[in-house]
Amino acid sequence: MDTEREALLLSAYPEVQAFCQRHGLGFEVVDLRWGVREADVSDYTMTELCLEELSRCQETSIGPTFVALLGDRYGPCPVPGLIEEREWEALAGSLRARPRDLELVARRFQRDENAVPPTYVLQEPDVGEARGPEEASLASVLQAGALEARRLGLLSQEQWHRYHRSVLEWELEVGVLRPGAAARGVTVFLREIRDLDKHLLDECALLALDRLPDGCPDTGARGLLQRLKERLAEEHPEIMQAHPLPWSRDLLNPKNKAHARYLRGLGEQFVASARLQILAGLGERGAGLGARGAPRDQAWLFEELRVHQRRQAAEAAAPLCGRQELLARLGRRLRDGEQRPHPPLVLFGAPGVGKTALLCALAGGAPGLLGRKAVTALRVLGASGSSVDPGALPRSLALQLSLAFGLPPPPGPVLARRGRLAQFLQALLHAAARRDCESLVLVLDDVDALDGLGPGRDPLPWLPARCPPRVHVVLSACSGGRRRPRHALDALRAKIQDADAFVEVPPLAAGPGQDLVRGLLAAAGRALSPAQQAALWAWLPDCGHPGRLRLAFEEARRWASFTVPAPLAGTAEEATHHLCARLEDAHGQLLVSHVLGYIAASRFGLSEAELKDVLSLDDELLCEAYRAWTPPSRRLLRFPPLLWVRLRRDLGLCLARRPADGGQLLTLAHRQLAEVVSVRYLSGPERAQRHSVLADFFSGAWSQGTKKLITLPLVGVPLSLDRKVAPQPLWFSDSVANERRLQELPRHLLLAGRTRELRQDLLGNVSWLACRALSGGAEALLDDFDLCTQHLRCPEVGLIREAVRLSRPALELRGTEKSTLYTELLARLLFFSKSHPALVGQLCQQAQSWLRACPHPVLVPLAGFLQPPGGPLQATLTGCHKGITAVAWSQEQRLLVLGTHDGVVAMWDVEEECPVHFLPAHSGEVWCVRVFAQGARAVSASTDRTLRVWGLLSGQQQLSIWDGGAANSTEPQTRSLHVDEAKQVLYLASGSKISAWALETAALLFRVLGEASDPWLCAAWLAAPTRLLTVSRACVVSVWSAASGALQGKQRLSSVRGETPTCAAPLHKQGTVVAGFSNGSVSLISSKGDRLLEKLPEAVGLVEVSEDGSLLAAGFGKSVRIFLADAQGFQRFLATDLRHEDAVETAVFGPKNNLIVTASRDALIQVWSLSEQGALLGLLDGVGAPLGTLVRAGALVVGASRWSSTFRAWDVSRARQRGACAPFPDRTGLTAVSHNGSYVYFPGVGEKNQVTIWDLAEGEARGALDTSSEVRCLEVAEQTKLLFAGLVSGAVLVFPLNSTQDVLCIPPPEARKAVTCMALSKEEERLAVAYNNMVLVLGVGPGDPCPVVDGPTFTFYTQLPDTIATVAVLADSRVAYGMTHGDLFLYECASSKVCPLEAHASRVSCVEVSHGGQLAVSGSEEGLLCLWDLGTCQCKLEMSYMGSIIRGVQCVCFSQDDKYLFSAWRDGSILVWRALDGSLLTVQFVHAVVNRIIPTANGFLAPTRQGRLIRVRFQCPAASASPQDALQNFQKAVWMVKTRRREELVAGAGSAQDPGSEAREKETNPNKRSQVCLLL
Repeated sequence: MDTEREALLLSAYPEVQAFCQRHGLGFEVVDLRWGVREADVSDYTMTELCLEELSRCQETSIGPTFVALLGDRYGPCPVPGLIEEREWEALAGSLRARPRDLELVARRFQRDENAVPPTYVLQEPDVGEARGPEEASLASVLQAGALEARRLGLLSQEQWHRYHRSVLEWELEVGVLRPGAAARGVTVFLREIRDLDKHLLDECALLALDRLPDGCPDTGARGLLQRLKERLAEEHPEIMQAHPLPWSRDLLNPKNKAHARYLRGLGEQFVASARLQILAGLGERGAGLGARGAPRDQAWLFEELRVHQRRQAAEAAAPLCGRQELLARLGRRLRDGEQRPHPPLVLFGAPGVGKTALLCALAGGAPGLLGRKAVTALRVLGASGSSVDPGALPRSLALQLSLAFGLPPPPGPVLARRGRLAQFLQALLHAAARRDCESLVLVLDDVDALDGLGPGRDPLPWLPARCPPRVHVVLSACSGGRRRPRHALDALRAKIQDADAFVEVPPLAAGPGQDLVRGLLAAAGRALSPAQQAALWAWLPDCGHPGRLRLAFEEARRWASFTVPAPLAGTAEEATHHLCARLEDAHGQLLVSHVLGYIAASRFGLSEAELKDVLSLDDELLCEAYRAWTPPSRRLLRFPPLLWVRLRRDLGLCLARRPADGGQLLTLAHRQLAEVVSVRYLSGPERAQRHSVLADFFSGAWSQGTKKLITLPLVGVPLSLDRKVAPQPLWFSDSVANERRLQELPRHLLLAGRTRELRQDLLGNVSWLACRALSGGAEALLDDFDLCTQHLRCPEVGLIREAVRLSRPALELRGTEKSTLYTELLARLLFFSKSHPALVGQLCQQAQSWLRACPHPVLVPLAGFLQPPGGPLQATLTGCHKGITAVAWSQEQRLLVLGTHDGVVAMWDVEEECPVHFLPAHSGEVWCVRVFAQGARAVSASTDRTLRVWGLLSGQQQLSIWDGGAANSTEPQTRSLHVDEAKQVLYLASGSKISAWALETAALLFRVLGEASDPWLCAAWLAAPTRLLTVSRACVVSVWSAASGALQGKQRLSSVRGETPTCAAPLHKQGTVVAGFSNGSVSLISSKGDRLLEKLPEAVGLVEVSEDGSLLAAGFGKSVRIFLADAQGFQRFLATDLRHEDAVETAVFGPKNNLIVTASRDALIQVWSLSEQGALLGLLDGVGAPLGTLVRAGALVVGASRWSSTFRAWDVSRARQRGACAPFPDRTGLTAVSHNGSYVYFPGVGEKNQVTIWDLAEGEARGALDTSSEVRCLEVAEQTKLLFAGLVSGAVLVFPLNSTQDVLCIPPPEARKAVTCMALSKEEERLAVAYNNMVLVLGVGPGDPCPVVDGPTFTFYTQLPDTIATVAVLADSRVAYGMTHGDLFLYECASSKVCPLEAHASRVSCVEVSHGGQLAVSGSEEGLLCLWDLGTCQCKLEMSYMGSIIRGVQCVCFSQDDKYLFSAWRDGSILVWRALDGSLLTVQFVHAVVNRIIPTANGFLAPTRQGRLIRVRFQCPAASASPQDALQNFQKAVWMVKTRRREELVAGAGSAQDPGSEAREKETNPNKRSQVCLLL
């Protein structure tokens, strides 16, 4: 059946393999007869190997398990390798009459008394042994003896059949015919040659038949074959597939047409049958999961749990010798932690000392050890692929524990980010501790097995340093060795400070060690002779190392009673080297070194199918395999599987099977073996060679029919042959990624030295990036970059990595999808596409090509507009808590301590972007955190009236202090916390109370009570001398002794009258306090008196002092004033104030006092240079909410808001960006754009009486236009090249863009009325200028040399107390305008007619009219868009969207063809709607508030508040009549549309909204007021 095998291998197997891959399954063909000689097929071990492989297929396959190709050959009957003692005696008795035959059998079989019961073992014939012609073959002798013994009744029918059964029948018996065997997955293809009986003596027929030694047909074998076929047809007719073949003299020639048709039909039948079996298996698996109550999306979790349960059962089956005392000791430690917090328990010891067996025993007996009900979660790291994944491990634990305790599972955004998952898991442990009915025991074995573990890296970021009561975490780690780092143990020691938490697992004593070996031998059905046993103990006199004892057992179990054992090695390392040497002697050094080298070089292991493919690509190994014979095919070349299976059998327990990605991966079971393999086989150039072959395989370089040259020894000429290795596409189907390629290929290319391929095909390939991000998340993609960039010196790779890192928040918000990733990367990397064309430019072109072919609506970036790599933003981190209310740096420990609105204290490693500790510490808001003791400790204060002291490294609570008294809601929220490290005192000032506690004992030292009627609004601790100073509401200064709390003085402020304190900052070294007051006073206060420093125009809301006390920042209203310290106190430092567009909330000085960072209520963050007289260096991307806190460590500044769980870190040394990457410094949102986006115009920084002209290509200002007063709005007429500037004085200045020195002034209609907004008609012939309650309509027309502005043509008043917020004008002088209270009107100037439109519920933020003049759209701050029919003044559609806590429409416009609406929202997103039916087509998150949207021919331009110009093309395929839900991947977002006049919609257009979305029904809100318009 060689031609059938080759035909299936050429065509059928690849097709079934592709089908399996599309369903996330692996496909492996086991054909041990391929590529080997006939003598190897008839070898007695062949039968055993075939049956073992068949059993493995039946256990693991969910589809085809056994395929039989049944022709006209029965095959040889193999000699059994073992004969039991009683059966041997029966055979010997039947052969006594034939002494020669008996002597032959006795010579070839030898009694092994080490077997239990004893057996007779077949021996290989001696080398050069002569065989006389009179000597019968061993097989025929045994058959004759068995026949005679059967006749005498000494053997049963089954025993007799063993000697008359071919390999074929053995396989069919095990596969389908044995009692109880199921026919699922079994197919028998029967080849029937017609009229074969008439041509038995033809030479062609003899090739297809069994023959006797003399060449004649073997009629006995034909009879056995016929009975086998009849039995199959009788018992399992459903599995028989007959294929008739007409007789011909060249019937076995593949070129024969009939034979070719037969082979083609065989292949098609095989593919169809395999597909049906695979689909049936998938259905059964899904039904099984459903029967167990497992949701389909959690099926992987239940498979993972089964893996560890099987491992626990396997360890429990082995004897646990000499560990009972240690197990009892661990039980006592667990019971001690039932009532109090305690550290995790870490077991450590040398590799192989027995930690796994001990932990499995502990997990199995946890309820008994604790004496109560317990939930046990066991992970033997390395037993599965996901257990060694730093992201998958906490994910599986979180889901398992949530299900076990009946708690809500972690939401999608938490599962997608390791940092948030770590916080969730820590909170879950605390939630489990609150369930008093049962304990939790979490057991993690072999932490060293975690992927990516290195020096200084925390292997388990979610692991708490202190576990709550009734929660027990038990881990194991290796203690290292001579060549063995112990990164995990070192990291755990650094995290867990308690030395008692570490328990060493010692070696076994001699007695228990011997008991272990005896138990293993007994379980394997083996024994040792007294001499062998004595020799074994002599070679292992004091070895208590269970791993070494298991290696000794593996050797001893091979000893027969007649074997003279070779001396054993004394150490585990030597024993492993001896093992490798024995394997090399049996299988050849080349095969052993390459096979073990490939397995060790792989990242997570190799499946058997992968390993066979890899071996088939190894030319050196193929030449060795085919040194003595030629391959069976001239078209393809594969490595003989039999050679590998023999080696795998001898490796035994040295190989482990690790479930991963729907299959099983082979790995080296012992760490000692991996180290020895690395030394023996992966040193020098061999390492790069192994990785290069693996890279070839996982890249698919030689798949899909690509032929590879090889020169075989017996051929002598190069042959180009197909290796038939599995193809390796990135995607097997639309939803199934090639996880194995994604996991393995980067590492192999890197270690093979093929860095060019690594850069071009992976890290610089957008398809690879998208596939990796979609399948494993952005963090998996960043892990790949981290793996490679430390070995690659390529700036372009660094840019791409930084772009991916910056894109991560958007991917988490929307869910990772290709369009999101591509647009994010383009918007960040297009800045560098020309300067770095090789990699970045190529990647941008690939992304644009994909977006051009995208089948869904999408916004395609045409230029960079998001923060590029190399900018100030370093990290965006989100916690599993509410808003952040307190922040402090621990610079020495590189930790950031956060306090939150819901009482959580979290400690983050900002550099690693991961949480270190997540502590649900308080029951109320944390209002302050302070770090002290050189960054090793922190104290948190909460509204729950408690203070808690923490160890930052351990996360352990060291003190808990009750402030006393009940919370008083009427008490002023003015508090102050200070730590005096020199005297070890903790001070707390709250309202009218000051308390002091001893820092080490929490003993109350003193408490000072003030007057409740005059509470203290400011309190400070002064160092020179040590005193406490308070300022009350009535401006009374009190000075108290810091040691006793005694009052030392009291006086009223002399520099302030009629004001109350609002804020204060102490100058510790000077012993003074700077305080700000409600009417703008800034005073310097000391125990000796006070002095007025400055009188500011508004109330002081912020006082910030630099670290050295040399600079002072005072915030008032929208401004910050900077002061410099002098001998008298402070003097003004900058001539001008630093201005914001909203109230300033917080500020922090930069390193070396050369800059200051300020944040305002509008969420805008600005960086100012103090060395350049307050020059604005740049704007920082905020968190989308007003910042309440800014803290700095070096050049790193962190900003957080009480309204958001997200915080960001910026490197302020990068705040100034130059060239095309430099943002334009607009803070007002009044930007105008001209020359198709080449120039932008905005009010000058610090000087609003100017308009700055900014060249976007050069990234610098090109000049300024002077105005007579502050600019309030800007408009550009692109066609006539005019810039209109509306001023606070009411005038409108008109600047010709081609001649900016000329200016036209349109005077205000009335004095002292500021322009509120302006708008141009779409054809730019009308200009509407709006004031508070009045609108002017002017005409704009061509002129020579400049365009002419006429009018005003029309003027009208609204006669309402509200202010006009936004306006739009049509070519026919109709004006649409919205008011601050939500009213909306359409005014027809020609007829003086006003049409009230339905009012919004809040301020109208924008109004736009369509280019055709039939439609208008309005947006409001409550997040509602209304589409209006201007002919009927009726609302056609209402569209709403909510994606975050920040709601509201910022601006909107129509596309130039009026088919689409482009809307910008205050949460930093741009939404595109279809104007016909209100369908939401796409969403683009731009991380900034957009000022305005200007439509272009195929998209739009949009300047943002972060100084970027968005330039995109909107692409909506014509086939997208009913597009996908644009928010389907968003974690938290909803959109709704309400149709007002459904009969006006085009029939059949339908709604694109998700059927699951509910249409929002909004009550009609008529205009709140009527109005009278006066025409002037």
